Amino acid sequence: MFESLTERLTQIFRALGGKGKLSEADVRAGLREIRQALLGADVHYQVARELLKRVEEQAIGARVLQSLTPSQQLLAIVRKEMAAVMGGTARGLSLSGRPALVLLVGPAGAGKTTTAGKLARWFTKRGRRPLLVCCDPFRPAAAEQLSTLAEQVGVPFLNAPDPLPGIRAALGEAKRGLRDVVIVDTPGVPPGEPPPGFLASLVAELGPGDVLLVLDALTGQEAARIAEAFLPLGVTGVILTKLDGDARGGAALSLPARIGRPIVLVGVGERPEDLEAFHPDRMADRILGLGDLQGLVERLEEAAGGEIEEAAARVREGAFTLEDFLAQLEAVGKAGSLSQLLARIPGVKGLADDPELERELKRSRAIIQSMTVEERRNPHIIGASRKRRIARGSGTSVQEVNRLLAQYEQTKKLVKRMRRGRIPPGFNPLNMG
Repeated sequence: MFESLTERLTQIFRALGGKGKLSEADVRAGLREIRQALLGADVHYQVARELLKRVEEQAIGARVLQSLTPSQQLLAIVRKEMAAVMGGTARGLSLSGRPALVLLVGPAGAGKTTTAGKLARWFTKRGRRPLLVCCDPFRPAAAEQLSTLAEQVGVPFLNAPDPLPGIRAALGEAKRGLRDVVIVDTPGVPPGEPPPGFLASLVAELGPGDVLLVLDALTGQEAARIAEAFLPLGVTGVILTKLDGDARGGAALSLPARIGRPIVLVGVGERPEDLEAFHPDRMADRILGLGDLQGLVERLEEAAGGEIEEAAARVREGAFTLEDFLAQLEAVGKAGSLSQLLARIPGVKGLADDPELERELKRSRAIIQSMTVEERRNPHIIGASRKRRIARGSGTSVQEVNRLLAQYEQTKKLVKRMRRGRIPPGFNPLNMG
């Protein structure tokens, strides 16, 4: 996510940090480079200009120039203003009405139907009871696609080929079935065409609390122009899809300022669980190479919070077996690709891009799963013959089994030290074994 922009900005701030004290000319030169990086990332020129104007007003002054760490002061200002440009604070959905009506609109090809399925799962995870409704009289396959997604995420589905009567019927069905959110997927609009007329009628007649515009992050600043056709429908927020494949970041940085609507959710992968709330401050951190540890924790807790908590409880009791080790590995697997998770940790860019890490994680899980319950609970009984059997069962080598056992022993030592409030000197959990 935003790899090219992050790399360029990191280089700029590294160069500024290497100068020590900064002059006014140094700051202005650095801001010019940041402007070029933003424009190269397809950020709208007016957004880039206004952002850096506000940064310059704060940076050209005694507080920054006479600071002991002027480059860090400048970075903090850029971070604050970048977050402000993207909306400042996270915005939630209104979810007004009983049931709440959420209307998804957008151009064809933005991933709207897939997003509807993800949104249903997102609501379910937060204690809501959603109903998915297809309201697309133009694309016969739309109902079948959404029905499949509804089954996949475990929520009920209705088809409403006749828009207004169909949605009214769906709202009635939702009340009878005690469903508190009705998510309506509407037709994707081909490029250059206005939204179908019945959408305006739906909004006027039913008054949805949330009209969410689904846009593709890969369209960059062009997303703002695409959005203009949908704003008369009363768009309340934006869902930005395919953000995980966007190396530049032009859409995320340009949209809120250009259309006056917040980004509320972002799609960060192809799986049903790959939908996240949009936090402007955290996104600014990621763009600037500062990571997103809070987002990482939330991702792990949502994916496997129960398993992690159980393992943590056993650790607090002084026990840490290979079963606990496997639970941690499984939690990581459920939370997404290892590269995506590591990308949220500042300073591990190289590790995040290493495909061998993903393979290593799969090997480790296979090795532990090839052990008996007794071996997982008492690894000290694993001798040479057992190692050969485990290696055969997991499709690995004895050397790889030995390496995993060594990693486990290091982790066990770390757990013991942490329980006493101490960490082994030079310990690096990202480079065990």
